[in-house]
Amino acid sequence: MRLVLQLVARLLLIVALCLGAATIWATFDAYRSVDRATAASAQRVAKALQALYWHELLLRSNRMREHLLPVPDWRTIETMKLISPGVCVEFQPAAAFEKPLCGQNQGIGKIPPRWFAAIVPTFLGSHAEVVRPVSPRAAAAGTVVATPDAAAAISLAWEYILNVVDVALLMSAAIALLASLAIAHALAPARAIVTALQRMARGQYRTKLPRFRSMELAMIGEAVGELGARLEEATEQRAALTRRLIEIRDDERRALARELHDEFGQNLSAILAFANTIETAAARESKDNGTAQDARMISQATHRIMASLRDTLKRLRNPLPEELGLEASLVNLVDRWRSQSAAQPTIQLDLKGDLADISGPAATTAYRVAQECLTNALRHSAAREISLHIERRSGEDDALLIRVEDDGGGDAERVARSAGFGLTGIRERVAAAGGSLSILPATRGLSVAATIPLAA
Repeated sequence: MRLVLQLVARLLLIVALCLGAATIWATFDAYRSVDRATAASAQRVAKALQALYWHELLLRSNRMREHLLPVPDWRTIETMKLISPGVCVEFQPAAAFEKPLCGQNQGIGKIPPRWFAAIVPTFLGSHAEVVRPVSPRAAAAGTVVATPDAAAAISLAWEYILNVVDVALLMSAAIALLASLAIAHALAPARAIVTALQRMARGQYRTKLPRFRSMELAMIGEAVGELGARLEEATEQRAALTRRLIEIRDDERRALARELHDEFGQNLSAILAFANTIETAAARESKDNGTAQDARMISQATHRIMASLRDTLKRLRNPLPEELGLEASLVNLVDRWRSQSAAQPTIQLDLKGDLADISGPAATTAYRVAQECLTNALRHSAAREISLHIERRSGEDDALLIRVEDDGGGDAERVARSAGFGLTGIRERVAAAGGSLSILPATRGLSVAATIPLAA
């Protein structure tokens, strides 16, 4: 999962948790606000009745204080204005036929669902009545008792929650959107860093990154640049060392070829001459003692050894591209394999582009890759058809593409993991030339492709 999506998902989870917490707080605050409204109603009505009590006391001083209140004057519209909606207020001690004076109950809030009306009282409890004395200095003046309406309290809480949740949802959506855009903008440079790492994986180590505003990303960019520089330096050193090793190995091959030609060639020629002399002398004596036949067998064995030695010398001596050029040497390579046996599979040679000016290490590497791939395809597979494709890609990407494909089956992964001397050798040569080698499955067999930059 992408990092941006992970951060956005976590942000949405945090927003959802905050929204849930806000909803719970709004429910508690709205439900308990009825208690505050009840206490405020009791306090306001008590103060109004206190003023009325002292007014009646001064005007009617000859009456008993306990008979001063209630009087009809306190049950007025002005008193109703002091009572919050959903709250009922009564005077105690109550006179005969005294009823509570209630605030407006109709149309208070919105009708809540049944589950809300059942859950809220269970978790938050019920509302308690509030008692306030009419006059703290005159206990005989009586008290005011305010009682909240439970249904009205739940309705008010539900309406408050709906209003708060609507605003919270809009704010949450806005925060999530703006934060997502901010996160995406902050992580946008990460794509450039990933692209640079992908280029480094393909061998383009000198990848310049833009300057990032974030200190952390700037440090990562500097580290990537330093890593690319070190990888390029190490790759150049390894390529130079590999080229030197290949040169030393080629020198050893040429020295070995000279030794084989000078020592073994002369000795085999001497053995062949002695065998011919013995065969001629035995034939003159006309004796049927088998000496002539033994000498003839020695001559035949010597001829076979000399033929094998010539093939070995051809592989050890300087490659043909240094003498004939790349195109002619490839044609000669394919013709030589075709002429060895009629039972060999069909070899198709496809040359594209101008190969005339390709020489030096690039031509030698291309020839060795083609030679080794053809040898492996012919000796280690049951291929019926082998194609050798050589293409010169000109332009900015001036490179030579060599691809050998056969229909002999085989496991590409197993071959790619092989540590044989042949594949190891061509890997070293291609790496020394700054190219790349890939072994992939083909339609009915294997495909070995090498890319050699001609500018290297």
